[in-house]
Amino acid sequence: MKLCSIASGSSGNCIYVGNNNTNLLVDVGISGKRIESGLISIDIDPKTIDGILITHEHSDHISGLGVMARRYGIPIYATVETISAILRIKSIGKISEELFRYIEPDVTFEINDMAVNPFSISHDASNPVCYTFTSNGQKIGVATDLGKYDDYIVSNLKGSEVLLLEANHDVNMLQVGAYPYHLKRRILGDRGHLSNDNSGRLISELLHDKLKHIFLGHLSKENNYPELAYETVKIELENNHCNVMEHISLRVAKRDEPSDYIII
Repeated sequence: MKLCSIASGSSGNCIYVGNNNTNLLVDVGISGKRIESGLISIDIDPKTIDGILITHEHSDHISGLGVMARRYGIPIYATVETISAILRIKSIGKISEELFRYIEPDVTFEINDMAVNPFSISHDASNPVCYTFTSNGQKIGVATDLGKYDDYIVSNLKGSEVLLLEANHDVNMLQVGAYPYHLKRRILGDRGHLSNDNSGRLISELLHDKLKHIFLGHLSKENNYPELAYETVKIELENNHCNVMEHISLRVAKRDEPSDYIII
């Protein structure tokens, strides 16, 4: 299986997940041109994308959806509530309703030889989900915009060999920053975003012998630094007796360009 973060951050997200027979995108929140360029950089022809999996309808996750859907006729997978919300967003443009595939949280479906499991997340959107992917006994988990995590989230992500997980903000930076109070409260709330500290705690609960690659994603441009997210999570893991240099590869997904291409 394969994973590459084409872009990850509060300004736009697009993640490639695939294997030798199936090519998928999780969210398309950047321009079609950037998506195409990112795919080509890892030798994936955009025409071979088998599905676009949408987590929720916020612009940093769907801004390139209309272009990609119209240009390549790619099936779009999302919950009925998310699809309804997308269809009301005029800036996306017209998308043929024949391309939409309705999914439900906790109901696994297959795209070619890839099993996809959508699971519910706590975020201020219309029935949002994140996804895990399983093929040939290998598992990848992609989870951002979590707001909070609990035993349900842990149980869905457990067993992943590669994780892309949200580390959105540093709590202190957010609290003393320029954001208005209502926005700070939203981000810090249960339907907001996962902090660096909570990301480290969640990863600590997911550690197992086969988990070798972790990307920290969806970093806030205003309330985080890549180095700070990395160090905060690294300290949390080392407090749980996981030596990052020896046991695991920890990286921060890049905001504006593709990150390392992982093949397991």
